[in-house]
Amino acid sequence: MNDAAQPLIHLDKVTKVFFTDEVETHALAEIDLDIYPGEYIAISGPSGCGKSTLLSILGLLDSPSDGQYQLNGRPVATLKMSDRARTRNREIGFIFQSFNLIGDLTVYENVELPLTYRGMRPAERRQRVDEALEKVEMAHRARHLPSQLSGGQQQRVAVARAVAGQPSILLADEPTGNLDSKNGEAVMQLLAGLHAEGSTICMVTHDPRYAQHAGREVHLFDGRVVDGPPEESEPPAPRPAAS
Repeated sequence: MNDAAQPLIHLDKVTKVFFTDEVETHALAEIDLDIYPGEYIAISGPSGCGKSTLLSILGLLDSPSDGQYQLNGRPVATLKMSDRARTRNREIGFIFQSFNLIGDLTVYENVELPLTYRGMRPAERRQRVDEALEKVEMAHRARHLPSQLSGGQQQRVAVARAVAGQPSILLADEPTGNLDSKNGEAVMQLLAGLHAEGSTICMVTHDPRYAQHAGREVHLFDGRVVDGPPEESEPPAPRPAAS
């Protein structure tokens, strides 16, 4: 990337330690990471290496125990709880492995809901939702309930919900984890299309096939960034870690 460009996300020595029943679990250890506007990166590694913990911190769902996180040049630690919630709603789009659609809302209503929380006017909400559903080829299912959709279709709706708000970055947590290989590949092609249109994407995956879709891959092992997959690099000394 261009060194003159300001990173959208900047992590400096970010560490996360969990304390439960007098047990100290080191989930992340001094993570340094820059993500620039327009990048598509994959965070990969085995189960329990800290991928989901890192994504939770990036998405403002959790806070680091130590280190600094800057989003769009602003230290996240300075944000009040209300500002964190507003930032999540406006700047971060989430795509979850389990879809997280609301069962008694239609496809249209699921995509619209985060925009409603912004106080956005109905006409603008309608335009955003229609455009997002067209983008993921689900406009014809707008009045269906999630239970009437396949897993692949539900994930497309989840992607539409994430992009409708026009966030600064899309965070995808194992977006193919609950899909068969055909639907998984279709979702990856959808993400590739969004990236080609300018979206910044950070995806967590344990599957090297899907990590190859990204422009840059960040390998985690035991809560640390390593030069490559464990079999290709000398890993740090084993330590307890959480995903």
